[in-house]
Amino acid sequence: MSNARADRGKLCAMADNDTIRADNAPNPVGAYPHAKRVGDLLFLSGIGPRDAGGGIPGVKLDDNGAVSVYDIEAQCHAVFANVRTVLEAAGASWSDLVDITVFLTNIDADFSTYNRIYAEYFSADGPCRTTVEVNRLPTPIAIELKCIARIGNQ
Repeated sequence: MSNARADRGKLCAMADNDTIRADNAPNPVGAYPHAKRVGDLLFLSGIGPRDAGGGIPGVKLDDNGAVSVYDIEAQCHAVFANVRTVLEAAGASWSDLVDITVFLTNIDADFSTYNRIYAEYFSADGPCRTTVEVNRLPTPIAIELKCIARIGNQ
């Protein structure tokens, strides 16, 4: 084994990897956990607004299963609630968030509403944030968040 591979193996063995599964959060749509703790960092998988039963707030589908109407405001509040649920399952809190990546499927139509609601949850000195538009998300949702928190020895 090369020195680089041996060193990488030591780093992985030394890392504190804890898998977090939140009972009250919606099930992941693939083979991944809700979050992973590595040292004092908590990495949340992408979280959308689906409820624990799989429903999506404010979404109406047409006969072909395509989104005909959605309520970005309802989805924003739901996605923040889901993030909070996963944070709490990991022993973290809202104030532990340090970075959020936001994925919107229609940034032109939804950014101002999202931005207004975001300000209800965070102040200007809250976590760093990046917002990007994506073509679509794996379920018929309009928003998804990817978050990093710092917990433990702060």
